Amino acid sequence: MRYELVIFDNDGVLVDSEPISNTILAGYLTELGHPTSYEESLRDYMGAAVHRVHDLIAERTGEKLPADFDETLHARVFAAFRRELVAVDGVQELLGTLVADGVDYCVASSSSHERIRVGHRAAGLDQWFEEEWIFSSEDVGRGKPAPDLFLYAAERMGVAPERCVVIEDSPLGVEAARTAGMDVYGFTSMMPADRLNGVTGYFSDMAQLPELLA
Repeated sequence: MRYELVIFDNDGVLVDSEPISNTILAGYLTELGHPTSYEESLRDYMGAAVHRVHDLIAERTGEKLPADFDETLHARVFAAFRRELVAVDGVQELLGTLVADGVDYCVASSSSHERIRVGHRAAGLDQWFEEEWIFSSEDVGRGKPAPDLFLYAAERMGVAPERCVVIEDSPLGVEAARTAGMDVYGFTSMMPADRLNGVTGYFSDMAQLPELLA
């Protein structure tokens, strides 16, 4: 394998959380008087930290979301994760291949550490990720599309950016990876390939990834 470190996005790449979280987010925003469809939530917020929701609502309406917005949203999402969340098909087998090949990997997500861990436990992925292999937008000043998170993960894992590859499924994440000077493969299970501009390659099934990375 030509890369020394595989950096995974989390939501939609490791855990099948985007349908759950965006359904809840769209419903909550609509409940608060900001009508939002599921498709609009995916378009505007997929791959972003929650502060983007606050920023876009304020920009579009001039209004602030409630002070307890984050707490309420996370409580609803976590409850749904515990009931419904599963790993993306083929992820466990892929991680097993990386371990067998001696390739380091980590996760770098716009989600909070708590959300990542809740999701991994619900989906049965917690056994694959040591705490020091998990990086969140909470760890840096800016989330995606800024490159800070990916550069921070590479630094902490001791690998130069040009020796890293990022696995992403959102335009914001692809932009962050490219700005960080990393190759990036776009996972197209939910996001159309034409929205993942500038990727090194595309794939729609985790079983395809080892060959792409070889």
